Amino acid sequence: MNQATQASHDQTTLDTLHHVAIQVSDVKRAVEWYQSQLRCEVSWQDESWALLTFANTSLALVSPGQHPPHVAFTVPNAERFGALTPHRDGSRSIYIQDSEGNVVECLDPASLTRSDDA
Repeated sequence: MNQATQASHDQTTLDTLHHVAIQVSDVKRAVEWYQSQLRCEVSWQDESWALLTFANTSLALVSPGQHPPHVAFTVPNAERFGALTPHRDGSRSIYIQDSEGNVVECLDPASLTRSDDA
């Protein structure tokens, strides 16, 4: 592998998948199901959403009307997509749409804490 190819495969040059968010009708019930069926930790939970941490990424369980189903990435200079919105845990992000209409959340990595927002 030449230097240019190796540099393009360097993990530090790639954005990180932070979480995938799915809508659920009952956050508490969904958290209980995921904890009983899979090995994960609850990083955050309230009535409208929860963030479950797995070994390689996180899963957000969101209430309809609170957050759209989406995929979230930590993106350096996320503000290049527009004004970042602060969340209750201190993180900041912006929701955009990909070319197919899917919702993508771009998180400012500097704003993330242990209890990341969905």
